Amino acid sequence: MSPVTDLRAVAAHGLVRSYATRAGRPPVLDGIDLIVAPGTRLGLIGENGSGKSTLLRLLAGVDRPDAGTVETPADLVYLPQEPDAGADGTVGSLLDGALRPLHEAVAELERLAAAMAAGADVGGDYDRVLAWAVAHDAWDADRRAGITAGTLGVAGLDRDRPVATLSGGQRTRLALAAALVRRPAVLLLDEPTNHLDDDALDLLERSLVELPGVVVAASHDRTFLDRVCTELFDLDAGALGTDGRGGHRFGGTFTAYLEAQAASRRRWEERFAAEQEEIARLRARTRTGTEAVAPGRGPRDNDKFIDKFKGANVERARARRVADARRRLEVAEREAVPKPPRPLRFAGRLTAADEGDGLAVQVRDLRVDGRVKLDLLDLPVGEKLLVSGSNGAGKSTLLAVLHGDLVPGSGTVDLRARRAGPHREVAPGSGTVVVRARRVGLLAQDPDVGPAGRTARDAYAALLGPDLAERVPLRDLGLLHPREHGTAVGALSLGQRRRLALAVAVADAPDLLLLDEPTNHVSLRLAGELEEALGTAPGTVVVTSHDRRLRSRWTGPELVLAGGSP
Repeated sequence: MSPVTDLRAVAAHGLVRSYATRAGRPPVLDGIDLIVAPGTRLGLIGENGSGKSTLLRLLAGVDRPDAGTVETPADLVYLPQEPDAGADGTVGSLLDGALRPLHEAVAELERLAAAMAAGADVGGDYDRVLAWAVAHDAWDADRRAGITAGTLGVAGLDRDRPVATLSGGQRTRLALAAALVRRPAVLLLDEPTNHLDDDALDLLERSLVELPGVVVAASHDRTFLDRVCTELFDLDAGALGTDGRGGHRFGGTFTAYLEAQAASRRRWEERFAAEQEEIARLRARTRTGTEAVAPGRGPRDNDKFIDKFKGANVERARARRVADARRRLEVAEREAVPKPPRPLRFAGRLTAADEGDGLAVQVRDLRVDGRVKLDLLDLPVGEKLLVSGSNGAGKSTLLAVLHGDLVPGSGTVDLRARRAGPHREVAPGSGTVVVRARRVGLLAQDPDVGPAGRTARDAYAALLGPDLAERVPLRDLGLLHPREHGTAVGALSLGQRRRLALAVAVADAPDLLLLDEPTNHVSLRLAGELEEALGTAPGTVVVTSHDRRLRSRWTGPELVLAGGSP
C-alpha cells in the first residue's frame, strides 16, 4: 500500500455527448471545456435536461464522450442522483471500505517510521504517504465516521444488511457518508442535498468546504450553492453566456449570479433585436432596383437623358450596391445570435378554489407503527401547511396516508372537500381513512410515471385518462418542453420525470394537493415558480420540504413531526 497525494485539476476539453433517443436534436453537450483546480467547489446549474448529470458521468468515467477528452486524478468518488439499487455488499462493508485506505495510510506511516529509525532510506516514501494522510485527515477517520454516519441517519442500520435492500434515500445517505469520510481528491455529486435534514445539510456543507481537492456538484439547492460553491458553471447560459462571449462560468455566489443572468438575458434580447433590424434593412437593399438612385419619384426628363447616355454607369452602380448589401447580409445572417427561446414557465393551477369554511383534513390519534405518530391535525379549507422534521420523522408516510395509499394502524383520517363528490372509506385494520375530496393530487418523492419505453405524452394520457389529458394538454401546463413530449420516459432526466409527475398531479386542479419535497431534482427556475404558485393557490396544500429557502420564506402554519411510535 503506497498512497500518493493526488491533488490535481479536473480537465475536460471539447466534450460532445449525444443520445440516440434525441435523434435529430442537438447534442446534450457540445464542445464543453472545463478546468477545475484543487480547492475549487464548482456548482453545475441549468434547466432540467441541460446536461448536468451527463457531464458528471463523463467526468466520473461512467460514460464515454462522443468526442473530447477528460483527465482526472485516480482518487475520485462519484455519487449519482439515483444510487444503484443492485449494489453489492453490506452496510458494514461499504463503510469499512471507505475507512480502509485511511487505516492503511496510518499503518504505512508507522512502518516507514520504523524503517527510517533502523537506517533505511525511505524518507521520500514517508513524506509522500504523510502528505496523503494529512490531506485525508486519516488519524481522525474513525471519529469522523461515527459522527458522519450518525448525522446522516445511517448509524443505526444493521451492518449486515445488504445495501440493495435499502431505500433510495438510505442508499444515498450511506454513500454520502462513505464519501465524506473518505475525503477523495475529487468528489462529484449529483443533487447531494436531496433526502437530507438540516443537521445533515450542515454537516455536508462543512465537510465540502474543508476538502482540499476538487468538488463538482450539480444542485437545485439555492442555499447550498450560496454557502458552498466558489464558482458556478451554467450549462443553460444562452448564446451570450455568463460573460457576454458565450462562456459558461461565473465566479461568484448564486445570489449574485441571478442578477448577472437577468442582465445577460437582456443583452441577448437587445442584440437579437438590433441584428434582426439590420438584417431586414440589408434584405430590403438587395431588393432595390434603379429606383434607389432617386427613391420616391418617377423618372424625369433629365433622368431619361441619363438613362439614355449614361445608363451603363447607373446600372453598374446599382449592381455594386446590391452586391455589397448581399455580402453584408450573408455575414450578418451567419454571425447573428439565435432568437432567445421563451423560458419554460409553469402555467398550470396548483389547486382549485373551494368555497366556504370547514376542515379539509381532520386527523385524530394517527399511528403507523415505527413511521409516524400524530395526535391531532385540523386543516381548514384553503390552508397551506408545511410539514417538517428530521429524516425518518414520517413526513412522506403522512402524505401517503392522506392520499389513501397507506392505511394507518390506528386512528382516523378524514379528508373533506366543499364540493359534493364520491367518497371512499378504507378500514382493513383499526385505522380509518375517509376520503370525501373529489380530487386529491400527490407529487411523491420518487414518482412512478409508467414504463420506460412509453413517451412522456403517452404516460401523461395513461395516468390521467384520455379525456382529461385532452381537456388539459400537457403543453398547456408549461412543465415539460414540447420537444420532450415525444421522448421516452426512460430517456428523461430525473428532474424531467418529476416535472411530468407534477403535471399529472395538478392537471385537474385538485381540491387537496400533497407535495413531497416539490423542489427536489427540479431546476432553480421551476423551484422559484412553485414557491410563487404556492402563495396564490386557492385550494388546500400540504407540503413537506427540507428546502431551506422555501422554509425561510414560509408564512403559513407548520407541523413538525417527531417520528413514529415505538
